[in-house]
Amino acid sequence: MLLQPKALGIKQPAVGYLVQDLRQALRLTQKQFAAHLGVTFPTINRWENGHAMPSPLALKQLALLLNQLCESPDVALQERSKAIQAKYCLLEEPKA
Repeated sequence: MLLQPKALGIKQPAVGYLVQDLRQALRLTQKQFAAHLGVTFPTINRWENGHAMPSPLALKQLALLLNQLCESPDVALQERSKAIQAKYCLLEEPKA
């Protein structure tokens, strides 16, 4: 059974560190990560610096991305992603 992070419960500044760690795990610049998520570079910058909080939709998108990375065929990426998940997210089993 797939575990899902409760990313919506993360507060600043932890969410900024989560965004930064996730971006760095993917080895992307802020600009590249922004394009990947469909937001602007200044948005990623504000999230990482704690000047803004991602919307609930963006938090869900980050949680989905983190889950996808944990299932990656790249073992190193999988390990980095699982470490991020363990560091920031309380895990719960999905409700049936």
